[in-house]
Amino acid sequence: MTAIVSVEKEWLARAVELATDNVAAGGGPFGAVVVRDGEIVATGTNQVTPALDPTAHAEVVAIRAACQALGDFKLTGCVLVSSCEPCPMCLASALWARLDRVVYAADRHDAARAGFDDRAFYELFDRPRESWTVPVSRLSEVDGFVPFAAWLDRPDRIEY
Repeated sequence: MTAIVSVEKEWLARAVELATDNVAAGGGPFGAVVVRDGEIVATGTNQVTPALDPTAHAEVVAIRAACQALGDFKLTGCVLVSSCEPCPMCLASALWARLDRVVYAADRHDAARAGFDDRAFYELFDRPRESWTVPVSRLSEVDGFVPFAAWLDRPDRIEY
């Protein structure tokens, strides 16, 4: 167990180093690594402002890079290590990627102290949608199942 914790500390230190270096490069204070079999497969830093992409969080960037490096959209057998607790979007991305685990250093409260308060998103998902400030609703005037039927009809589809 001690050897595992020591290695995880190295991964966390790398993620924190990436985040710190990214600030100097003009990006946000977040870094992440994807590890498989004890080796770093890919890294990511927050690229939201440089890329003008609100989805370019460090974890998502690292997941995308790992998928490309491994040639698969599933990251089974991998660990996501982040400098900070992943936001709900990044957690969902980790789940979709089928990562084995997620490990992080700072938490959501640390991020909030620095002006990155995603606690509101965690709280939002606990409330009924009709109370959200951004309306999210189903409009069922069109048959939304048509794309799914087309998908189910494809014998060569790749399940995920």
